[in-house]
Amino acid sequence: MRQRTDITQQAVESMTRELQEIQEFTIRIAQGAGKIICEHREEAELTSEFKRGTELVTNADLAADKYISDAIQQQYPGHLIVSEESSPDIGNIQKLKQPVWIVDPIDGTVNFAHGHNQSAVSIAFVNQHQVSVGVVFNPFTDEMFTAQKDGGAFLNGEAIQVAQESNLRRAIIATGFPYEKSNMEPMIRRVREVLNHCADIRRLGSAALDICWVAVGRLDGYYESLSVWDFAAARLIALEAGAKCGNFSEVPEEIDPQFYDQDLLITNEALYPQLLAVLHSAEGH
Repeated sequence: MRQRTDITQQAVESMTRELQEIQEFTIRIAQGAGKIICEHREEAELTSEFKRGTELVTNADLAADKYISDAIQQQYPGHLIVSEESSPDIGNIQKLKQPVWIVDPIDGTVNFAHGHNQSAVSIAFVNQHQVSVGVVFNPFTDEMFTAQKDGGAFLNGEAIQVAQESNLRRAIIATGFPYEKSNMEPMIRRVREVLNHCADIRRLGSAALDICWVAVGRLDGYYESLSVWDFAAARLIALEAGAKCGNFSEVPEEIDPQFYDQDLLITNEALYPQLLAVLHSAEGH
């Protein structure tokens, strides 16, 4: 029994070391991508186009994506990459056997292209079907949000936690809106209901940073439908900072909630049921 316990402890310690190495690597490549992004803006080399007719992408997105993907492939050649810009259609993440990286080279591209500083590099690492490392880096403010599963959440190395606001009428809630505008009415109803029940709404333009701002207590809650690369890293950071992360619509049974991208709701434990009820009332529940 003692030998088996020792072996188990050694395996845990080995896995912890591996995750720490992966997190340090992730921080380095996020910083490297951040440097590329800043250089493109500073040197006035920015060009842009619209994918699918509505979504802005710049040459900085593509350059940062290539840098991150190349670095991962060199360091971990057996791993898979899900990236908004280069490999968005890898399949069902929760069924993949290999470790997976989920990458958004610039979350908040519209902000970035218009000279706003609310943009970030977002990188998540998935191992054994669990989001195990999350890094979100804003190179313009030099803020590095990090988390390991069951290891707490940090901003520039300092532990962070969600705000403890329990009164929804005093809460600041963030959300966002899609590029595709054909189904705006439900979103308008939600905004109306949230504004009627909380202190105010913020629309800052980077989902990853919005969620990290919930984690650090700058915002009290966040809701929106996204893509997995927008939230995978930030969701882990928020969870590790004490947030409750769920969805205000039913998650299909076959989908792991970690990767379900529709109708996210992230806030603290006290506000969660209150905000959930408000969002449900907007749907006529």
